[in-house]
Amino acid sequence: MNEELNDKRLGDLEDNIRQGMDLLKGYEDELRHETDPRRLARYRSEIERQRESLAQYQQEYDELKKHVPSAQMQNVTNLLQQQYTKLDDIKKLLPPIWNVPYHHNPNFIGRVDILSNLRLSLTSGEPTAWKQAITGMGGVGKTQLAVQYIYLHKTDYNVIWWIRCEEVVVMDADYADLAVSLYLPEKDSPDQTEITTAVKRWLEHHSGWLLIFDNAQDPEEIRNYLPRGGAGHLIITSRNIDWGGAAKLLPVRIFDRADSVDFLCKRAWQDDTKAADALADELGDLPLALEQAGAYIETTGIMLTDYQELFQSRRKELWDDETPPPDYHSLVATTWSLAMEQVSKESHVAADLLNLCAFLASDGISLEMLSKGAEHLPEPLAATAIDRLAMNRAKKVLMRYSLVEVTGNALSVHRLVQTVIRDRIAENNRKVWIEAALHILCDAFPIKSDDPESIDIQTLVDCSCLLPHALSASKHAEILEVALGLVSNLLNQAGSYLRERADLYEAKELHERALKIAEAFYHKKHPDVAICLENLGRVLRDQGNLEDAKNQLERALKIDEASYGSEHPHVAICVDNLGRVLDNMGKLTAAKEHFERALKIDEVNYGPNHFKVAIRLNNLGSVIQNQGNLEVAKYHYEKALEIDMAFYSKNHPYVAIRLNNLGSVLQDMGDLQGAKEHYEKALKIDKAFYGPESPHVAICVNNLGSVLQDLGNLPEAKQHFKRALKIDEITFGPDHHRVANDVNNFGLVLRAQGDLQGAKQNFERALKIGEKTYGFDHPNVAMIVNNLGIVLRVLGDLQASKEHFKRALKIDENTYGSEHPNVARDINNLGLILQDMRDLQGAKEHLERALKIDENTYGPDHPNVARDITNLGCVLRAQ
Repeated sequence: MNEELNDKRLGDLEDNIRQGMDLLKGYEDELRHETDPRRLARYRSEIERQRESLAQYQQEYDELKKHVPSAQMQNVTNLLQQQYTKLDDIKKLLPPIWNVPYHHNPNFIGRVDILSNLRLSLTSGEPTAWKQAITGMGGVGKTQLAVQYIYLHKTDYNVIWWIRCEEVVVMDADYADLAVSLYLPEKDSPDQTEITTAVKRWLEHHSGWLLIFDNAQDPEEIRNYLPRGGAGHLIITSRNIDWGGAAKLLPVRIFDRADSVDFLCKRAWQDDTKAADALADELGDLPLALEQAGAYIETTGIMLTDYQELFQSRRKELWDDETPPPDYHSLVATTWSLAMEQVSKESHVAADLLNLCAFLASDGISLEMLSKGAEHLPEPLAATAIDRLAMNRAKKVLMRYSLVEVTGNALSVHRLVQTVIRDRIAENNRKVWIEAALHILCDAFPIKSDDPESIDIQTLVDCSCLLPHALSASKHAEILEVALGLVSNLLNQAGSYLRERADLYEAKELHERALKIAEAFYHKKHPDVAICLENLGRVLRDQGNLEDAKNQLERALKIDEASYGSEHPHVAICVDNLGRVLDNMGKLTAAKEHFERALKIDEVNYGPNHFKVAIRLNNLGSVIQNQGNLEVAKYHYEKALEIDMAFYSKNHPYVAIRLNNLGSVLQDMGDLQGAKEHYEKALKIDKAFYGPESPHVAICVNNLGSVLQDLGNLPEAKQHFKRALKIDEITFGPDHHRVANDVNNFGLVLRAQGDLQGAKQNFERALKIGEKTYGFDHPNVAMIVNNLGIVLRVLGDLQASKEHFKRALKIDENTYGSEHPNVARDINNLGLILQDMRDLQGAKEHLERALKIDENTYGPDHPNVARDITNLGCVLRAQ
């Protein structure tokens, strides 16, 4: 019997190994031609699963060897060895996850001790040594040192990722790109916090990675991006020497003189060590200056002594307009000035290209972007931008003098090189190049400032590449007060992108800058000012600052109506956004009127089946649902769903949004099975689009949990809330506002199950998170306080319950005013607790006030009004 069982196990093992080999052979053939980062990331995931399977096969093999003769095992032995070999072969085909924007420098010299110490520290196993901060002055070679380390040890890592630290939003973009290469479920999320958390979590649970945070300014700026565990290695380059306990310092200073002399002689192919020593002294042994000098000497063929004479004669010439930092900018700037002049002699086009790049971000300057925006460039650069061969010639000249680096189809220019270039250009010419850069970026940005509803998820990756250039060009334009209309437009586009990434504070800052510029450049009633006001209002609404949002949008609407007339699509967008704010404020009748007006305008302009009409229908359905007119709300949601399914596809995430909303109104109507089916359809779409662990999936799971609770299936509801909580905790960490919502929902189902202490603990945790993330006076905090008050009431702690209801009321009155339905909810709860405390007159007064608010808000036939009447009747009977 045992022999038969072992024979079967052996046969099954052989079949499994053969199936794995067939898969690996297919992967091997496909990987030879694959370059797409997303598909490569998917292959990595599949191959890792095969490696895990192989480990299981090995375990089964080892067990069978104890019972099966070796001769009988031979076929399986050979197959196992073949699969190990095949996995190793495929690993060689699969490129590492890598975005290093620099090539290996063949002229790198010296720094042997520093590189050795860096490696020893990173691999020492000491608790903090896995984070190293390479610090020193600009131009000292910090970045090149990090690059040299990468190329020396690149085979030791599976993931090597370069993060640009000039701006927080640029770091966000680099983390978003890493999420794509890692093929994380959150890679396409519009919420940047979600993406950053997912990447950090992956890093904390994997080894074999190296992160480089280049040009970091301050520990606090990157602290939220640093993984907490030392499963990999992390290198920071920074001029700042104050890194406290964030990383172990590795100071880098100028070259020793011997290294400077050795470098210059090798770089210039000359052996005059005396001349090299004198020139190194003139250049201050600064590696970047030495590199530029060596490139110039090699290219022109002059002697080291000739270069020293040129350097001495030009040293004071470059900084006539400004006072440079002592012993730094003058040295580097003079060296670069000579190289730039030589470029101008060899290629006017190359010099123009360098001038344009001086006003963009230093890295990732897309030649494709320049080609598409060639119409905005002066000749002859315009013709060169659309001629690949001519552009190659221009790049070649710049590369020869080490003024740019080329990675793929993008240029990188050192920040200090850009500084020198800008200072060399006359002010009028600077304005020409800045304006050209602004025009190119405005055209390239896929998010248009006057139509923020055109944003699609796929555009966000393109925006992340353009963002640092937009910030750079805008800054230079503001300084010179050039093309300020374009600046306002570009800042609006960038702000809209950041809003989609949920970087609300940065988005608000950009929109406020755009508004200030537009008001000064145009006039306060110009339609471009209205665009700025509207985009700012959208961000303020997202932040919960409803009164300010309303003021901005009302002003924008007034301008748009005067500029375009009352039936223009721009007016519809503004009216719709104002309706959303009014809805949030509890002014449901006014909100409904705004949504109806926006819908009517868009139906006239676009026809009845356009995606913008679906947006208006959806928003109108939402406010009608809040008013309690559920059948009409359902009709609007169904119509929006029908349009989106035709306009996009039945599996688009926008369709999932409509399904969720339709499920919500069905749930309110008591069609719980129908609601459940719609939530399940939405979950299926989001799970396929985003992956099973996405926070979008958590929203659907939460909705399902809610309807299951209403169906009385409390165990299943509890499991769904638990799953949603787990997803959000993994994605955002334990103290995120989304986690607070999940914990609150978990407390609700525990309360329904009669586990009052468990519910109380969850509400207390949700409250603690909410107070930390929102502050003590946010309406979301009031909701949790209310729920906690209800549990305390049931537990018999009436005084504590009353204090919680009073606190919730105070928050909601301060937020919404005295006539909001949330205020009615709080007053109703206070009335009930006063009834329990036998203060029947006080209870009557509170319940009468709650009834009046709800009647004014919803009308006489809403379920909330029925609830208020019932509660008031109980008090009146008790009197």
